[in-house]
Amino acid sequence: MRRLRLRDFGLVIPLLLAALYVAIRQYTAEPPPGDDTTRVAEAFEQKRSDLQVQLVGTVERVLTDDEHGGRHQRFIMRLSNDQTVLVAHNIDLAPRVPAMQSGEPVSVYGEYEYNPLGGVVHWTHRDPANRHPHGWIEYRGKRYQ
Repeated sequence: MRRLRLRDFGLVIPLLLAALYVAIRQYTAEPPPGDDTTRVAEAFEQKRSDLQVQLVGTVERVLTDDEHGGRHQRFIMRLSNDQTVLVAHNIDLAPRVPAMQSGEPVSVYGEYEYNPLGGVVHWTHRDPANRHPHGWIEYRGKRYQ
């Protein structure tokens, strides 16, 4: 029987590292550019949830924070198709988006959940356990996650 030498692992180690890199990038990669307004409209019509989406729109209305359980900064976002969604940004896990004002442009990347009022986008922050894609909010040229 042949003894394994360190040089025998020369091909195995890079392959393992490449597989690990791909697995990590799945949850940390930037989302593809674009706007998933059409996907959200279809999901709303079909009452579907659990969609990872990137949305571009405007701040329709800034709401008070939700203080029950994890604290969430909340605002209504108007999409290009005139649909509105609630954005719930966990401020226990991510920085608050300061001085939000109605009518200003905003982009979000998070998970869409159906509700009869248009839906909710949450997970707009990093997942400390790295089991969910990291989300974010972009406002006035700055990213909050």
